Amino acid sequence: MIDNSVWPLLIIASSLAPAILIFFIPENSRFLRSAVNIGGALIKLQLVVLLVLGIYAGEVYELSWALLPGLDFRLQIDGLAVMFLLLSAFLWLLTTIYAIGYLENSPNRARFFGFFTLCVSATAGVAMAGNLFTFVMFYEFLTLATWPLVVHRGTEKAIAAGRVYLRYTLIGGGALLLGTVLLHAFAGTPSFEPGGYLSAIDLPDWVLWSVFVLLMAGLGVKAALVPFHSWLAQAMVAPAPVSALLHAVAVVKAGAFGIARVMFEVYGIEYADALGMAFVLLVLAALTIVYGSLRALYQTDIKKRLAFSTVSQVSYVALGIALAGPIGAIGGLIHIAHQGLMKITLFMTAGNFSETLGVHKINQLNGIGQRMPWTTMAFSLAALGMIGLPPMVGFLSKWYLGIGAWEVGAYWVMAVLFASSLLNAAYFLPMIYRAWFLSAPAEWPHERRLSAHCETHWMLLVPPLVTAFTVVVLGLVAGFALGTLGWVQWLVEQEFVQ
Repeated sequence: MIDNSVWPLLIIASSLAPAILIFFIPENSRFLRSAVNIGGALIKLQLVVLLVLGIYAGEVYELSWALLPGLDFRLQIDGLAVMFLLLSAFLWLLTTIYAIGYLENSPNRARFFGFFTLCVSATAGVAMAGNLFTFVMFYEFLTLATWPLVVHRGTEKAIAAGRVYLRYTLIGGGALLLGTVLLHAFAGTPSFEPGGYLSAIDLPDWVLWSVFVLLMAGLGVKAALVPFHSWLAQAMVAPAPVSALLHAVAVVKAGAFGIARVMFEVYGIEYADALGMAFVLLVLAALTIVYGSLRALYQTDIKKRLAFSTVSQVSYVALGIALAGPIGAIGGLIHIAHQGLMKITLFMTAGNFSETLGVHKINQLNGIGQRMPWTTMAFSLAALGMIGLPPMVGFLSKWYLGIGAWEVGAYWVMAVLFASSLLNAAYFLPMIYRAWFLSAPAEWPHERRLSAHCETHWMLLVPPLVTAFTVVVLGLVAGFALGTLGWVQWLVEQEFVQ
């Protein structure tokens, strides 16, 4: 029987140990490296599934020790943490399989997979952080683990994108750290607490607002809130598995997840609403949703269009939180999982188009559904989900966000959601139309035969098919208790409704 305090360490070790080992595996030992990669991912997924059952049974998982007087390093696994852990563990397994196929004959695979797996350890730490100080530690660890992935190709363009990425994320990290230190000076660093802890402490408004601005600036960089979003499109120079990881699991999700922790468990959403902070975040999120969609509409590069789509879609999480009501909270929190599933499908399929046929531009998609029907089907399902078409999971997110806006009387937010859905349709439907209804060219830009039996290598094909299937199934079983909706409803009831 494992002591509950050990579980957080086991979760981190399940990816940290493989990461360290992978750095020392010789470059030509492909089978051993793949076995360590996939073995670590399977162990982590199994551990997280056991945690889900434990959380349902009322078990408490926490670990804490004092680093300095009044300052603890603390890990705790609550409902919100386990949702993020389950998403990252499931998608890590699929992304690892995809990355092995994608980088099959590439150089520096040991370095790539070492940092790739370190990135998952950092994400697990972000999910399980039990107070702001611990959160900042893993948040910065995530920055350092992802930078080598952004510059992995080593081209001039990749190095330039890496500089921009570091500039934004380190400045953002500095703001987050400064806000955390300022808050510690006035209120200490208590554990995250459902309902928040600042309402019980009599702090001047200037302190509360200063901390809020610093924390939101730091978290807004990774969550790609306007005006902190510019690094995201430039980071698209990274290989497709990295783009999938950055957009669906790790970096942008860490920012959105941090906003949820701060608004719900540091300030408390009712207190933040009373101070006017929720409204500021609501306006910022709405602005980002519309801006990201408009920028996506004018992109001609597939990955850049997807990147600006991420800018828009991740802000649905902040929007749902800032609505300051339980139904809006369900819509925002459920979108952490739903956006991850849809966006990772889109990036993996975009990677398949480029690796198999050399297709990078939207005007090169003509007739690609005839050459790669399974990949194009996965792309189409995820894109329709992003628009919000039922029964895909994107519909659930938008439904609860819309009802949540109605619940609190924020009718203008419903107009923003409607406009965003129209823009989503305006930039995704032409891609689907080109792929399925226009004639294929006589010759593709750079076609490679990666499989004798399939349209591409099976390791590139299976992961997006699984995620696309999940996008549909989770939408169909939304009413069941074990679906994402049931889990988030339970989460909101357990943690945020006092």
